[in-house]
Amino acid sequence: MGLFGNKRSTNDVPCEDIERAVAAVSDPNSGQTLAESGAIERFDCKGKTCQVDIVLDYPPGDWEGELTDRIREAVATVDESAEAEITVAFVAPEGSAMHGKPLPGVKNVIAVASGKGGVGKSSTSVNLALALLADGARVGLLDADIYGPSQPRMLGTSDKPQQVGERSMSPVMAHGLQTMSIGYLVDDESAMVWRGPMVTSALMQLLNDTRWDQLDYLIVDMPPGTGDVQLTLAQKVPVAGSVIVTTPQEIATLDARKAINMFNKVQVPILGVIENMATHVCSNCGHVEAVFGEGGGAAIAAQYDTELLGQLPLNLRIREDLDAGTPTVAKDPDGALAHSYRQAARRLAAGLGRAVRSEGQSGPEIVIEE
Repeated sequence: MGLFGNKRSTNDVPCEDIERAVAAVSDPNSGQTLAESGAIERFDCKGKTCQVDIVLDYPPGDWEGELTDRIREAVATVDESAEAEITVAFVAPEGSAMHGKPLPGVKNVIAVASGKGGVGKSSTSVNLALALLADGARVGLLDADIYGPSQPRMLGTSDKPQQVGERSMSPVMAHGLQTMSIGYLVDDESAMVWRGPMVTSALMQLLNDTRWDQLDYLIVDMPPGTGDVQLTLAQKVPVAGSVIVTTPQEIATLDARKAINMFNKVQVPILGVIENMATHVCSNCGHVEAVFGEGGGAAIAAQYDTELLGQLPLNLRIREDLDAGTPTVAKDPDGALAHSYRQAARRLAAGLGRAVRSEGQSGPEIVIEE
């Protein structure tokens, strides 16, 4: 038998050797070989043809083509006469089920946090959500900032959620995303003069009373800080993992460390760090400058043994696109900026799949230390 058991073979091709070569193909998104990630669902040789069925736990997007090329190259290195028939499918893990009772209609809740404001967390959240959508996942976006909801403006919609039954409401669709925000329910200029318990109650209502429809990922755009909302989300919601957004600037990385420590304290996995505004490219001369310093995101990732998912530029177009209500990934899906977001989102999703595989057990008990 070969590495994966479900295989027939003849003497026409060296099937065992080909299977080993395919198993050793590396996936830069997961940081593992196909064998290590368990992505090979079936390997079957018949005559001169090898059937390879791949099931990924993250949406591959345009990486699928490169992956199939790598598999064909691996087959050819063993036997140039062999033909490879390859299928690639995506099945999202169910990470939230491992961290408590999952939300109906949601496989994975991912919190995007920063520890402080002004680092581009909301713009990163919406573009990450759109990147996962573009790569083939079903994605939702929850704006958890009750005091300062920004996603309705960034998404360019002022639609009101429709009531479903007595206590539920349907998400507002925007650019293919299922979205919800307190901003859909109040006027743009209304000040939410609420104390902490009212804010957390409103958040839980938005989360639980929305009829999410078979989401692979629900991206939660967290408010800045490490207060009531963050703790409520960690305690009462099965968060599969968190992403920390920072700039390279030291004052931002200090607060990012606080956010990481908060999630570690409540045992929510850190899936990685995204360094926003890493560099600025002059629109006139093309000069590249690290306006906010260098290496901050990489240093945090190394300190906390997590992954630097991406380094995003400080670019005028990102701001212009959001002000116009059409985030960059939706407006220019094939552009360089969208590619950066999609690469970071792919690594994020692959990291979540890796974390779920490594846990393989029921979620941890959450303990809040006063």
